[in-house]
Amino acid sequence: QVQLVESGGGLVPPGGSLRLSCAASGFTLDYYAIGWFRQAPGKEREVVSCISSSLRGTYYANSVKGRFTISRDKAKNTAYLQMNSLKPEETAVYYCAAVRTSGDYDVVFTWGEYDYWGQGTQVTVSS
Repeated sequence: QVQLVESGGGLVPPGGSLRLSCAASGFTLDYYAIGWFRQAPGKEREVVSCISSSLRGTYYANSVKGRFTISRDKAKNTAYLQMNSLKPEETAVYYCAAVRTSGDYDVVFTWGEYDYWGQGTQVTVSS
């Protein structure tokens, strides 16, 4: 069964850090680009960060550059999003998604173009 399962969300004070995990089962992430998205209450879903299948290409939204880091562990078939210096306005449900790509630097910014999606994990930034 093909599945993406996020974990690592929770409650963190402003300025704190969290590492989100996105574990894949039923397929290998080696041939897939990964995207992290988030959706805050009353707002549209937005792309946060992406990484290509080769890991050579990455993208970060301007709002998270320098604070978030996307990565993937081949052996664990898991992608990660390290989030530092979190802000209250970043409270949202965070989702990972995977899409089969062919180019070493291909990243995908549109939710609907992905092949698989996780169920989301809640991140709350509050004191």
